[in-house]
Amino acid sequence: MTQSSLPFVRLKPKTKPQVIRHGFPWVYDNEVVTDRRTKSLKAGTIAILEDADRNFLALVAVNPNSKIFCRVLDRDPDAIIDQSWFAARLSKALTLRETLFERPFYRLVHAEADGLPGVIIDRFGDTAVVQPNAAWADVLVDALCAALIDVSGVENVIMNASGRARALEGLGDEARVLAGVAPERPVPVPMNGATYMADLIGGQKTGLFFDQRPNHAFAATLANGKSVLDVFSHVGGFSLACLAAGASGALAVDGSAGALELAQSGADHSGFGVALETRKGDAFAALEALAAEGRRFDVVICDPPAFAPNRKALEAGLRAYERIARLAAPLVAENGYLVLCSCSHAADLQKFRTASVRGIGRANRQAQLIHTGFAGADHPLMPQLAESGYLKALFFRL
Repeated sequence: MTQSSLPFVRLKPKTKPQVIRHGFPWVYDNEVVTDRRTKSLKAGTIAILEDADRNFLALVAVNPNSKIFCRVLDRDPDAIIDQSWFAARLSKALTLRETLFERPFYRLVHAEADGLPGVIIDRFGDTAVVQPNAAWADVLVDALCAALIDVSGVENVIMNASGRARALEGLGDEARVLAGVAPERPVPVPMNGATYMADLIGGQKTGLFFDQRPNHAFAATLANGKSVLDVFSHVGGFSLACLAAGASGALAVDGSAGALELAQSGADHSGFGVALETRKGDAFAALEALAAEGRRFDVVICDPPAFAPNRKALEAGLRAYERIARLAAPLVAENGYLVLCSCSHAADLQKFRTASVRGIGRANRQAQLIHTGFAGADHPLMPQLAESGYLKALFFRL
C-alpha cells in the first residue's frame, strides 16, 4: 500500500494536536472524528493521523474495537511499515540490551518505549517469546518475526499471546510457534547467581519476569545468612536470588503448583535445592497460617499480581496492598526487612507507598524505607506514558 492510498483519521477540533507532537503515543476513541468510514476500518489498519486542520501528525495503527483508537507508529510521513521498518526498531532495541547484558537473557522490546506499541519480546538465548498485545502487531506478526530473526539471530520464535491487554484490543488468546521449534522442556536462565527455569509455553506471560531482576539483586544483598519468605514467588524470583547470595533458607509461597515445581527445579540446578521450602496456597491464607504457626523470617517479600490493573480497581487494589502489608509485617523479625511490590500502573508510587505504610502501621510495626526499586533498564520508561512505569518495589527495615 502506498502512502497516498492510506486511509486517514482526523482529530476532533477540541483535541489538542500538540499532545501527539510532544510524544504522547495514543489517541483515544473520543478524540477522533468517527464516522461510518473510520468505524469500518479493520483492526490493525495503518492510517495517517491528521489534526483538525488536516495537517499530518503521524502514521498510526487503528483499532475501532479499542478505547485506544490510534497508536503512533512513526512521525515520518514517508515511512513504510514493513519488515525493514521492524528491523530498524529492533536493531535499536538490541543495541541497548547488548550494552546492558553479557548474556542474551532479557526483555528485548518493551512496547511503546522501544517504538513498537503493544509489542513485548523477551529473549531466552536462541529463543524469543513475542506478545503482540495490539491489533496492528497481530496483523503484521510474520514481518515482525522475520525481522527479529534477521536482527537478533534467534532460531526459535514463539507467540504466547494472552491476557487483559489483548482482550482490551478485541483479540483472543493464541499460542503458536512462528519459527523454529518450541523448547521441549523449561529453559534454564542464569540471573543474579542463580538458575531460573522458564516455561516458555505453559508459564505465565513469557515464562519469566525479567523486570524484577534489579530488585531481586537488592533483596539478595540483605539476605546473607538470613531466612527468607517469598510470597507470590512464581518460579522463585526473590528466593533463588537470596539463596544464591547465601540465605540460610527460603520458603516460596504461590498458588500455582507448576510455578513452585519450576522454583524447586531452579534451586536444584543452582545447587541449593535443600535450602528451598515450598508451600502451595492462597497468599493471604498462607500469611495468616504462618503467623498462627509462630513463624518469623529475616526477609519477607510480597510480589503480588496487579491488584489495581485500571482506575476502576484502584481503591480495591490499594486496600489489598494494605492488607498484604498488614499480614506480612508481623512475620518479619526485629530489624528484619519487608519488601512490598506492585505492578499496578493505576496505583502510582505515592498511593502504593501510603497503602503499604498504613498496613505496616496497622500491624503495630515501625518502618524505615531504605530503598525504592523499579523495573530494570531493559524495561525502559517512555516519559510521556506514565503506564510504562508500572513496577514499584519498597524495601523497609522494621
